[in-house]
Amino acid sequence: MVFPLNRQDESPWLVPSGYWPKLDEVTRGVDPPFGVISQRALAANAFSMLDRAAGTTIRVASKSIRVRGVIDAVLALPGFSGILAYTLDEALWLALDHEDVVVGYPTADRSAIRTLARNPKFASRVTLMVDSVEQLDLVDSVLPPSERESIRVCMELDAAWNSRMLGHLGSYRSPIFTPADARRFAESVVSRPGFELVGMMAYEGQIAGTVDRPEGKPVMGAIVRWMQKQSASELAARRAEAVAAVREVADLAFVNGGGTGSLESTGAEAAVTEIAAGSGLFGPHLFDHYSRFTPAPAAAFALSVVRRPTQGMATLLGGGWIASGPPGADRVPKPVWPEGLGLVEREMAGEVQTPLTGENAAAMRVGDRVWFRHTKAGELSEHLNEFVLVDGDRVVDRLPTYRGEGKAFL
Repeated sequence: MVFPLNRQDESPWLVPSGYWPKLDEVTRGVDPPFGVISQRALAANAFSMLDRAAGTTIRVASKSIRVRGVIDAVLALPGFSGILAYTLDEALWLALDHEDVVVGYPTADRSAIRTLARNPKFASRVTLMVDSVEQLDLVDSVLPPSERESIRVCMELDAAWNSRMLGHLGSYRSPIFTPADARRFAESVVSRPGFELVGMMAYEGQIAGTVDRPEGKPVMGAIVRWMQKQSASELAARRAEAVAAVREVADLAFVNGGGTGSLESTGAEAAVTEIAAGSGLFGPHLFDHYSRFTPAPAAAFALSVVRRPTQGMATLLGGGWIASGPPGADRVPKPVWPEGLGLVEREMAGEVQTPLTGENAAAMRVGDRVWFRHTKAGELSEHLNEFVLVDGDRVVDRLPTYRGEGKAFL
C-alpha cells in the first residue's frame, strides 16, 4: 500500500519547539537509535520541488532516498516520473516493479550486465549511463550483440564550468564536454549494433550541490551565487547546442539535468525534458544554507544519552554517521533538539559514542534522547533498517530501508 502525500497548509517544523517535542512524544515507545520520516514534511518537500520545477518532470534520484516505500509514494504524485538509480544492480532490483530506471553512473558490473542483456523485461526498462567507447566495449565483451537484447544507453555530457578566474568548478565526470564531442560520441553509439541511444544527462553539481549561503561567510556566499549564475548561463547555451547536435543523430526520449539545488534554473532550459532530484525530499541540514528554498526536516534520527562524564556533558551511544564529500564540519550530523547542544571538537560524532556540550547538556539525563539531522539525504538510510513513519500525532507505518531489505548496493 502506497501512503498518500498531500499538499500541506501548515508548517510546524518552522517552530522547533513545536515540531521536535511532538516527534519525540509520538515515538516514545521506540528505542533509539532509530530514524523518523514525517509524512507531512515529506509531502511539503515533494510539492515544493514540483513548484520549483515549474512543470518540468522530476525523475526521482534513488541514491538520495534508499527507501522503496518513499520512492513509490513520491512517484504516485503527478509531476514525478521515473527513477535515477546509482548502480546497475539496484536498477535491476527496482525494475522488477518500475518501468523506467536510468542508471546514473557508468557500470563495470559484468554479472549485472549479463542479467540485463539476457532479460527482455529488464532491457526495456533499464538504461545504462555511458560516456566512452570503452564502456560499450565492456558490454560487448560480456555478451556480443548477437547473443543479447539491445541495450538502452544514455550519454552523459560534462556540466562543469571551466572558469578563467576560478578554474574547474563542478564534479569530474564525463569526458564529453563540447557539442562536437557529444555528436561524435552519439555517432559512435548509433553505428554499433546492440545499442540504442535514448537519452542525454548532465549534472551541474556546482549549482545543484553547492551551498550558496554558507553560515557566517557572506562574502563566500556572494562569490558562489555569482559563480552559479555565470555557470548556469554557460551551461544552458552549451547544453542546448549539444542536445541539438545529438538529436541530428539519434531520437532522444529524454534530456536529464540538474538536482534539488537547481530545479529553477535547470527547469527553465528548453532543451531539458526532466530533472533528477531526491535530496530535497528528506531535507537534510546541508540545504539549510541555500538561498533559493528551505525544505522541511522530513527525515531525522534519535540517539540515547548513556553516560554523563562531567556535570556539563552528556554522551550518546553512536552518532558517527558522517556524510561523504570533502571532510569538514559540514559533513557531520547536526544535533537539533534539545537546542543548545554542540559536539566536542576533539571527538565530534563517533562510531560508538558522541559527547555533547552546551547550555542544555547539564540538564540531560541517562535515557534522554537527542534528535539529529544528517548532512545528506540517502546516506542516512545506510545506518538504519527502517524508518518510523509519522503522520501528525500517530505512527502509521515502518518503512524498511534498502539495508533493512538486505540490500547494500554501494
